[in-house]
Amino acid sequence: MDKKVIITGGAGFIGSHITDNLLQNNYSTVVLDNLSSGDEANLKNSDKLKLYRINIEKDDLEKIFETERPDYVIHLAAQTSVNYSITNSYFDADMNIMATIRLLDVCRKYNVKKFVAASSAAVYGNPKYLPVDENHSTEPMSPYGLSKLTMEKYIQFSNVPYIIFRFSNAYGPRQKSSKESGVVAIFDKAMKENTQINIYGDGAQIRDFIYVQDIANICVKVLESDIKNEIINFSTNKGVTLNELFFEMSKIYNYKQKPNYLPKRKGDIKDSILSNKKALKILGNTEFTDYKKGLKDLRECVNG
Repeated sequence: MDKKVIITGGAGFIGSHITDNLLQNNYSTVVLDNLSSGDEANLKNSDKLKLYRINIEKDDLEKIFETERPDYVIHLAAQTSVNYSITNSYFDADMNIMATIRLLDVCRKYNVKKFVAASSAAVYGNPKYLPVDENHSTEPMSPYGLSKLTMEKYIQFSNVPYIIFRFSNAYGPRQKSSKESGVVAIFDKAMKENTQINIYGDGAQIRDFIYVQDIANICVKVLESDIKNEIINFSTNKGVTLNELFFEMSKIYNYKQKPNYLPKRKGDIKDSILSNKKALKILGNTEFTDYKKGLKDLRECVNG
């Protein structure tokens, strides 16, 4: 009998790549997405795929779970912008906390075997040391980081077997530069359109960029593994400054303009590199895409 997975946000940037992997591995896949930032065009036609266009924070989840009876749930639907969370804290909390609580309630009722959730490096706040491991203190600097940390706590209290991934900065095909605050996507769009690029701060801030396909691979890999009830950083463990990213992408895209430096934004973390030592130890053989190769693949990708 086929295994079935419900994936929230499955038509979005990361979610659609995971959905592709689920289908390739013969999982019956049920996508829950309101398509506010996701796109139905990201989903491949398959008799193993079903899409419910719903808002998980308010629509009837129980009816879906009663009908679908999933073995696993992958939870990606979220409000993902730090800046938006600062001015829209209620919506941020509703999406990232309350929606998760509703989802956990039905997962528990229908005996879901494993709940895989996407958290964020934002839960750590400004690092006290680099690379940041899972034992680092959690001191979020924004409502977004706080909502993700609170989400984690509710998952831990739920009695549903879980894996929480704290992803570093994801990038790759299908990432939008408007509603999702990915710097690579913003640079990609501007360089393709030959428009001005703004860098907030001096550009020396460090980020740890991870290719979306690496995330998709690991989220499917852990479903039927014995690993459960763990919080795991998932990252390359390598730092790149925004200036380095800009100049590397400029070469790949043949972009000639110089960046426009603006004041640092409230809530932005100075430097972030996540340790992947725990991931490598408990997840086994895991490959990470070199960011230069990932950027070249992104440049060559026409439609994701």
